Order: sequence, then C-alpha cells, then structure tokens
Amino acid sequence: MGWPLAHNLEVALSWKLQVHLGVNIASNNFSVERRAVNEATFGCSDELGWQPQRVPIVPEDGPTSFIRETTLPIRDIVSALSKEGFNVMESYDAGRFVCNYVYYHSLRHAQVSGVKSLFVHVPSFHFINQECQLEFIAALLKVLAMFC
Repeated sequence: MGWPLAHNLEVALSWKLQVHLGVNIASNNFSVERRAVNEATFGCSDELGWQPQRVPIVPEDGPTSFIRETTLPIRDIVSALSKEGFNVMESYDAGRFVCNYVYYHSLRHAQVSGVKSLFVHVPSFHFINQECQLEFIAALLKVLAMFC
C-alpha cells in the first residue's frame, strides 16, 4: 500500500537536490558534469525511436548553444572526492544524448524551483567494479550533504 498523497507531496516539496547518473562506456573515471547544452543530437535512437539532430531541447530557451550550469561548487566536490581516493574529474560536456537531455531539463527545473541539480557520468563496470562505484556514490552523497 502506498503512502498517503499528502506525505508524498511533502517529501517531494522538501527535496533539495537531484542527482542523476549516466554511464560513459568510453571512460575509466567518474566525471562530475558542470553544465548541459540546449542541444539534442542523438547518435542513435532512444528507447522510443527518437533520434533528433541538432535541435534545441527547449526551443523557447533559444539556440542550441544555450548553456545551463549547476549552482553546486563542482571544483570543491571533485577535490573532496579526489582526496577520498577516487579517479574523478570535472567535465564541461555531458554529451548530446540522453544524459545531456535529462540534465538540461533538471537544471532548468532547478532554476525555477531552487532545487540543486547534479549529473555524474560513471564508467562501465568493465573499468571500475560495482563495489567501488557504490563506494563512490556513498562518498558523493556525503560530500553533497555538505553543500546542500
């Protein structure tokens, strides 16, 4: 049985942070994304068969060159995670596929709602095993708690 609607709404309204994760199969490190671009250019179709090419994610936001940035202190986050021994870097490019698409919408929502937003690309388990990735996510959440 689900929680009462009032409780669900209260929980939703108390959110302070949205964290998104995506897999970068070509990377062997964690990448904390600073920004997203208002461009959808999919190298292959998404699950629904959509494959846009150089189109704005949100046309009313303007051209495909329009950028939204997180308000979180990315350098401080990366530094703290590096000190914990993780191979992590700051990234200025979330790609143009689904990860960027999701992050762009999340950053747009964050601007009007006051909720903070972050996207992190993780490597495949081929490069960094599941246990280490779970440790990274736990450390990431602890670091983010300091800034939210």
